[in-house]
Amino acid sequence: MVKKPTNTSGRGRRDLTVKVKTARGRRLSSKLWLERQLNDPYVQRARAEGYRGRAAYKIMELDDRYGFLVPGARVVDLGCAPGGWLQVAAPRVNADGSNAKKAQGRLIGIDLQEVDAVSGAEIHQLDFLSDDADAAIKGWLGGPADVVMSDMAASSSGHKQTDHLRIIALCEAAAELAFDVLAPGGAFVAKVLAGGAEGELQKRLKQRFEKVANVKPGASRSDSSEKFVVAQGFRG
Repeated sequence: MVKKPTNTSGRGRRDLTVKVKTARGRRLSSKLWLERQLNDPYVQRARAEGYRGRAAYKIMELDDRYGFLVPGARVVDLGCAPGGWLQVAAPRVNADGSNAKKAQGRLIGIDLQEVDAVSGAEIHQLDFLSDDADAAIKGWLGGPADVVMSDMAASSSGHKQTDHLRIIALCEAAAELAFDVLAPGGAFVAKVLAGGAEGELQKRLKQRFEKVANVKPGASRSDSSEKFVVAQGFRG
């Protein structure tokens, strides 16, 4: 049950923090997660602006800073559910060709689950770890990709170090696919968790790309260990 904000003075000023009562069968962790969601300004902004999640603002910030989503680019979004990154990328690469003055890009979303359609994006249900995934992706794009991006995260185990190792393994697999499908000069953008095991991934990316940056967007929660690697200038 959600407790409505209460008056804090006789002048009708209201407490803007929403508190959630602990209901029978609801764990404390679930209560705290729900409370955080209800009070997260990025979650509220996403709802107001029609995005499918707060993650949309992370890719906006990264692209505003590094400029990899350009008109005409061919982009692959791995683990694209629920579709927020696709929503941001589609107009930036002119995926639907609505701007006749700019080159039209291609936008492919990949996920294990079905994802609701996003205007300008072509979404496929596929395990990107399968042997033929790289060939399938290049076939859908009609050639190599200019950008491979991933906001994937493994299911949480509740153990910080285990979760760190899982997401690094997932990011390494995404990087391997990027090496197979990227055109020279392309970019790889992916979420990782800081925790000490990402050194080998960083080393490999620096060998294959001209520039590698590690960024924590403002839209990332301050208490989260997530950061994003932005690798540009694929050497092929």
